[in-house]
Amino acid sequence: MIRLGKYNTLQILRQVDFGMYLDGGEIGDILLPRRYVPKDAKIGDSIEVFLYLDSEERLIATTEKPLVQVNEFAFLEVKWTNQYGAFLDWGLMKDLFCPFREQKMRMQQGRSYIVYCYIDTLTSRIVASAKVEKFLSNEMPTYRIGDAVQVLIQQKTDLGFKAIVEGRFSGLIYQNELFRDIHTGDRLTGYVKAVREDGKLDISLQQSGQRHVRDFSYQLFEYIKNCEDGFCRFHDKSLAEDIYAEFQVSKKTFKKAVGDLYKKHLITIHDDGLRLTDEGRISGMNEE
Repeated sequence: MIRLGKYNTLQILRQVDFGMYLDGGEIGDILLPRRYVPKDAKIGDSIEVFLYLDSEERLIATTEKPLVQVNEFAFLEVKWTNQYGAFLDWGLMKDLFCPFREQKMRMQQGRSYIVYCYIDTLTSRIVASAKVEKFLSNEMPTYRIGDAVQVLIQQKTDLGFKAIVEGRFSGLIYQNELFRDIHTGDRLTGYVKAVREDGKLDISLQQSGQRHVRDFSYQLFEYIKNCEDGFCRFHDKSLAEDIYAEFQVSKKTFKKAVGDLYKKHLITIHDDGLRLTDEGRISGMNEE
């Protein structure tokens, strides 16, 4: 089955001066223009291509990689605008159209926006919408607390940052739980903190719980081992921002890991840093 706006694996049927024709089944033959044909491609090969409509609304294949596929969200830049809407750079020769009716506010050339890519049922064209909320799922998420998820940062709010979780659900990362700068369009790994009654998700950018501390204890131990003379300049009085910049964990997690290593007699704690003990140099640390 041919999928418009998606990757398809199609067989090469024949070669012509201006490219190769691929087997589109019931749709008919689909042109792969010569500029997109791999050097080693030959008749009978199966090739992965992305299918979209060219400027004359003809089905066309490309081996270029778009920045978004149909039924996905992305952060795209506006290349130009006209009296009908905005045209976004999605990595292909023909720009992605976002009509005025699908814009929250008038899009401006050179600025980037979170959009959803879909097929307009009225025109059968691939288009974009900045009204992304209407494309999010109304189903209740089945995630468990602590599950790792992929998030797309959507926009800043008074509480923190709205995020699109796994391309389906609405999530929120609270400002008071952020230990680094994040921006609209960032794609990050997050962890489910809570599933609210309305189906929205509270997301943390750090793992929580004892397992996270154990994992970081091992990481910190290896870090100290690799420091010159087994001495690490970070300690429990270091600034939280400096700790996060170096280790991507909160100061709370850092201090728990320090306590863990200290209790195991692997380090000693000093006013200006942490030092590996003789036992730490010899015995090492098992990753639990």
